[in-house]
Amino acid sequence: MDNNNNTFDQDRIIKINIEDEMRSSYIDYSMSVIVARALPDVRDGFKPVHRRILYGMLGIGNTSDKPYKKCARVVGEVLGKYHPHGDSSVYGALVRMAQDWNMRYTLVDGQGNFGSIDGDSPAAMRYTECRLSKMGEHIMDDLDKDTVDMTNNFDDSLQEPTVMPTKIPNLLVNGGNGIAVGMATNIPTHNLGEVIDGCCAYIDNPDIDTDGLMQYIKAPDFPTGAYIYGIQGVRDAYETGRGRIVMRAKAEIESGEAHDKIVVTEIPYGVNKAQLIEYIADLVKEGRLDGISNVNDESDYHGMRIVIDVKKDANANVILNKLFKMTALQSSFSVNCIALVKGRPRLLTLKDCVRYFVDHRHDITIRRTRYELRKAREREHILQALITACDNIDEVVHIIRASKTPSDAQRNLESRFGFDEVQSKAIVDMRLSQLTGLRMEQLRAEYEEIERRIAYLQSILDDPELCKKVMKDELQAVKEKYGDERRTEIKYSSEEFNPEDFYPNDPVVITISHLGYIKRTPLSEFREQARGGVGSKGAHSRDNDFTEYIYPATMHNTMMFFTQKGRCYWLKCYEIPEGAKNSKGRAIQNLLNIESDDSIKAFLRLRGSLDDEEFINSHYVVFATKRGLIKKTSLEAYSRPRANGVIAINVLEGDEVVGVRLTNGRNELLMADRNGRAVRFNENTVRAMGRVSTGVRGMKLDDGDDEVVGMVVVNRPDVETIMVVSENGYGKRSQVEDYRMTNRGGKGVKTLNITDKTGRLVAIKVVTDENDLMIINKSGILIRLKVSDCRVMGRATQGVRLINLTKKNDVISSVCKVMGSDLEAVAEAESRKDWETDGEATVDDTTDLSTNDSDMTDNTGGLTEEENI
Repeated sequence: MDNNNNTFDQDRIIKINIEDEMRSSYIDYSMSVIVARALPDVRDGFKPVHRRILYGMLGIGNTSDKPYKKCARVVGEVLGKYHPHGDSSVYGALVRMAQDWNMRYTLVDGQGNFGSIDGDSPAAMRYTECRLSKMGEHIMDDLDKDTVDMTNNFDDSLQEPTVMPTKIPNLLVNGGNGIAVGMATNIPTHNLGEVIDGCCAYIDNPDIDTDGLMQYIKAPDFPTGAYIYGIQGVRDAYETGRGRIVMRAKAEIESGEAHDKIVVTEIPYGVNKAQLIEYIADLVKEGRLDGISNVNDESDYHGMRIVIDVKKDANANVILNKLFKMTALQSSFSVNCIALVKGRPRLLTLKDCVRYFVDHRHDITIRRTRYELRKAREREHILQALITACDNIDEVVHIIRASKTPSDAQRNLESRFGFDEVQSKAIVDMRLSQLTGLRMEQLRAEYEEIERRIAYLQSILDDPELCKKVMKDELQAVKEKYGDERRTEIKYSSEEFNPEDFYPNDPVVITISHLGYIKRTPLSEFREQARGGVGSKGAHSRDNDFTEYIYPATMHNTMMFFTQKGRCYWLKCYEIPEGAKNSKGRAIQNLLNIESDDSIKAFLRLRGSLDDEEFINSHYVVFATKRGLIKKTSLEAYSRPRANGVIAINVLEGDEVVGVRLTNGRNELLMADRNGRAVRFNENTVRAMGRVSTGVRGMKLDDGDDEVVGMVVVNRPDVETIMVVSENGYGKRSQVEDYRMTNRGGKGVKTLNITDKTGRLVAIKVVTDENDLMIINKSGILIRLKVSDCRVMGRATQGVRLINLTKKNDVISSVCKVMGSDLEAVAEAESRKDWETDGEATVDDTTDLSTNDSDMTDNTGGLTEEENI
């Protein structure tokens, strides 16, 4: 018996391929989410949950002319009859339709706490109440006239509409968003009057193009107002279905006796007001946004009012521009217009949205007209019988009185006057009051009216132009009833605020400390000291910190920063915090969006402008890595600043950037390694390559732990010398010409005779007699030496002792070249205008222009095959 049962069970097992089953099941699931949950229908702009909420509210008589009902009552109705999902999903959708900061035209009239623009959550549904708004009811006009297809609900016990017979182009008017499986939609809101005008224009001319429609539908119209900044993103969205619309808050500067105020009265759509204010306060607290003393939210029932107090010595216009760049006061709306067309998701242009809505209205109008025509003819049929009966009333009464039952009376009337069953029943059921003269006249008047009505309805079906007129008249009636003024203003010129108009191009001095503190100081502060003095007092610095780089610049100059991971950042000089010449400055890490595990390795100060095509196309950025790679890229590739930086070089695993230089394409380069060798070659032996490439071999390293310690650029070989320093404190200066010119990729020549006494090489610098060296030991000791005290000697010697290392196992960790101690030389050099970018790889500038790095792929494939390391 058991064996038989086992055999029976084995026969019922169906073997399937798990991959096929998973694929099939996931496709079924994804299509269910796309069609029945996440995406709106192009015809009425609703997802199923919204459609079911409105239909459920209509079903229980929760209309605008009736008292409010508890939201829990509505949610229960919808859950039990139409939408077998979670109550939170239904209540969330219900709440959103009542929020006037999310919906351009609310479809639900809510009473109670329905949340706020500050992100406050709505009260529980047992506390809140709701009813349909006037427009919500209008969405369902003619629903009882067979205008749309009905379908069974989830348990086949009731019918629900598959689409609403709306006269309101809801997809565009109220927009929508949703995340499906493998796709998402994000459609902005629009002004009802503009969309209806566009629909009427399409009805008149189906060949109208996007430009024609934009004469009526100018741009989205958000419920929170504010500005649309620039029209190109709107045009892209309307023409392709995808686009990026820039929105800006409506802000004004109010001048006061003590200080100016920035007053924000409207914010971009989708921005949380409370989070916006908190973020501005955090920026001020962290020191990333100067010039603001206080931020207050003075919003009330009369409207929004965010007051930002500007410090007395700050420029309110500059602060406002920084707020636009750094906060959600300027945001973007990424349009992705995907909706269901005949049950399938499609990316839609503006014309597609209008066309499908107009086609839907045409279908509704035809179906409603056929329904009304059928009802009118049914009534005409009965009226004909009633009038005939009234004209022969005596005979009709006699027939009815002579009949034993109502059924006999109906049959007798049918045989005598030729009535059908419907007509004879209407006569038998006729009340005696209809036999009065007045009622008989009313019957004849109704009959004449129904005849005219039938002719009119038939003409709508027969005459396409009349059908179009009916559609347009209905749409215009909706516009007159619900239309309002545009809330979001359009700034057709999207020219960015130019802070250079507010910052004079005054000369400044940019100083960067060894530990990464940066500041700008007006050049006039350095000129205050008389010539021949003892020198300017240095900055107040932390222990073992010192000013490592000093750059004369102007306020409009750009500085570039490069990290060891190979990213590039920018700052305009006016974006660098100002500080006195004896102040510490601000940490560069706090000014740039640098990853926590990354650090700045190099700086470049640009004399020319990134907008100067001749300058950026005639200069190059050259990188060296510790594994001996070198890469040269045109400065033009770094001429489009981004807030999050860009990939400057593709750094391989285990490698890092050790030097960055700006060259003119004809410079000479020297690279040195830890084993005391250096290679000198002309930069034209390095081909220019893309920004996200890896580079080519610049120097061949020995096996083991050998690595490149630095790269220098020779600009003036007649006055510049090569300084090398070893880890045990030995160093020497050599003439540039002592290093013979070779090709890149070689092992080079000896630059320092490495012995146990000298230790391995730690630094290579290009120096002159005017420079000083700052030597930092591993133990933390800092020593400053004059380069002029070190004589020039042969290339292959072991050098002279620069410092004595007194502690056991102490070594030199780094060497920095600095200007001479008299900072007055800065002012003098600036006045001579003889400071040119000298190849010291340092950068300090970042620009706040957000974008993604979608284009950051290796466009060279790394090293060429013959140079692959």
